[in-house]
Amino acid sequence: MAEQKWPFIPAGKSVAELTPRVIIIGIFLGIVMTAANAYLGMKVGMTVSASIPAAVMSMLLLRGLRFENVSILENNAVQTMASAGESLAAGVIFTVPALLVMGIWDDIDPLQTFIIAFLGGVLGTMFTIALRRVFIVEEALPYPEGVACTEVLVAGEKGGTGLIAIIYALILGGMYGWVVEGLKVTKKGVHSVGEFLGTKFYAGSEMSLALLSVGYIVGLRIASFIFIGGVLGFGFLVPIFGLLHGFPSEPAGWDSAVNGEWHGGPSYYKVWSEQVRYIGAGAMVVGGVWTLWSMRNTIFTGFSKALNFNASENEEVTRTDKDTDMRIVLAVCGLILFLSFLFFTWKLGLSLAIAGTIFIAGVAFFFSAVAGYIAGVVGSSNSPVSGMTIATLMFTAALVYIVGSIIGADNSTMMFATLIIASVVAVNAAIAGDVMQDLKTGHMVGATPWRQQIAETIGVIVGAAVIGPVLLLLNNAFKITRTHCEASNVKIIEAGEGEVYNCDEALLAPQADLIGTIIESIFGGSPNVEMLILGGLIAALLVWRKLPVMSVAIGIYLPLELSVPIFTGGFIHYFVTNLAILRVDGDLSEKPTKPAMKAAEEVTSRGVLIGAGFIAGESLVGVFIALLIVTVGEPSKWFNIPQLGQFPTLMFFFWFVGVFIFLTSLSLPKKILSLGEEIVLIINRSIKRLYENIMTKKH
Repeated sequence: MAEQKWPFIPAGKSVAELTPRVIIIGIFLGIVMTAANAYLGMKVGMTVSASIPAAVMSMLLLRGLRFENVSILENNAVQTMASAGESLAAGVIFTVPALLVMGIWDDIDPLQTFIIAFLGGVLGTMFTIALRRVFIVEEALPYPEGVACTEVLVAGEKGGTGLIAIIYALILGGMYGWVVEGLKVTKKGVHSVGEFLGTKFYAGSEMSLALLSVGYIVGLRIASFIFIGGVLGFGFLVPIFGLLHGFPSEPAGWDSAVNGEWHGGPSYYKVWSEQVRYIGAGAMVVGGVWTLWSMRNTIFTGFSKALNFNASENEEVTRTDKDTDMRIVLAVCGLILFLSFLFFTWKLGLSLAIAGTIFIAGVAFFFSAVAGYIAGVVGSSNSPVSGMTIATLMFTAALVYIVGSIIGADNSTMMFATLIIASVVAVNAAIAGDVMQDLKTGHMVGATPWRQQIAETIGVIVGAAVIGPVLLLLNNAFKITRTHCEASNVKIIEAGEGEVYNCDEALLAPQADLIGTIIESIFGGSPNVEMLILGGLIAALLVWRKLPVMSVAIGIYLPLELSVPIFTGGFIHYFVTNLAILRVDGDLSEKPTKPAMKAAEEVTSRGVLIGAGFIAGESLVGVFIALLIVTVGEPSKWFNIPQLGQFPTLMFFFWFVGVFIFLTSLSLPKKILSLGEEIVLIINRSIKRLYENIMTKKH
């Protein structure tokens, strides 16, 4: 790619771009990617950049449907529309389901969810139009995912085997999801708890190809720290708490022989849920604030440059540098603020509406600049969206508390006001990083910016329209967060009608659960202060050791069973890339040569494509199963197939893991050592690197 001259399509050449077929396919893929990432994000608390899988799926559809003369700019426009829904989903699912956690909503309100997503999404898109020239043209920030997506588009234009690989992965991921989630032939995970030294210890893992793929995509470093957090919280702090305070008794009628797979027993899970999880919450709050503080210089630089976005009116602008007219951008921003005022007036009253609108006008552009600049430096996947959301929440809560106290608003109103105002800003920030990545891709392939910005706006509106019904569907099928699930069951039991939900099947939505907990604590709740403080101290220790505090905090906040497949995927990534380097250079002791790095990049890219296919396949089947559950009934009850035990479940999962490794390793260079020697060398290197990361303080 280094030899390629950019832009790929020169400014003087005009090719098909925002055509009717692009809009139709882009809307379809936008619906698909929004639904898939909403499901994945609420299941594990992480979303992955949709640009690359959207680019691949765009190429598959445009070529698979045998359209003639498909251009790379059409593919780029489709992936732009499709990926917009993913980032919008991230902003919404991290915030809106908190209304369920707090008990303000009994179910997802699709209309209000659409309004929040629409206001924040369009506002974020408009702001990035103003930021494009500064960050992409003048500063030339790297935007790693944007560059990676460019590579995929150019490879597809020139032809390649990656398309075949992702088709296989998409089918396999869908098959796996149908067997596990739909027919329930195998268990979702394997779990066991044993007693030792007067306490209990847990071992187990979720059997999810999507989580395995997430681990591969984020890499070993992030995956290993998420795993360390899981081991610390679920595997170490829970047994210590049980040893000191004892475990609660198991529910009446609970049989470990039958129900042992449920987190190793309700008592173990209850200690984690009611005690240790708050350690993760405290660590996430401190980690989020520290992350923003540590990036203060980068944030200040990005914000300062963003204020100087106007180009000279007399400057001649080429096709590849024509943005949407700034007068239109400012008019749309003004309209969004007016609509926000009307929405807040409808739901909150005049005083809070005025305060909320002024707040959005004052901070939304700031957070767009922050998110856009950080994504350009470290990538969207590593951008601290959770930290920015928490910071927004704190500022919003302070504002609402002051105004609410003056007008005499009750706690429920102030909690609702805090959440919906913060949600608009959070969606705005979440969309900004992704849009800037897409605009970087467009800059490199030679897209016309104003056309791509129209595509982005269409994608945001489609995502906003889809996300509410998808959340409603998933909540009716699985329930979003165990907190909401348990509260719903209490109401069902009190009413004496209806079937209670299996809260073990509930989607975790950890960020929304955390945000709901924080808001309740601010407005008179009863937080577990001791555990929150302990989490803050752990975060401070991680900051002192210069370790990725947010990754460890997320690991503590999630059950260990979710961290295990993520770590496994990260280790596979590490293993195959080092194997590629070893087979080219012959050893791992020196800095890799350029041919070795190229081989590692090839195998990494192939694995990312396969992982994206697995994620899309399993996630889409999950949404499809949810649709079946709320319409025609649960698929597993159609055939009454007996569920296999934990060992067959493990073997079934391992087979798919083997397929993942096999498909990824097809791009490896030929062996020069025996497989045994390769494994020993790579394990030695991994142990050395782990020691360096954890024990060696970086300066």
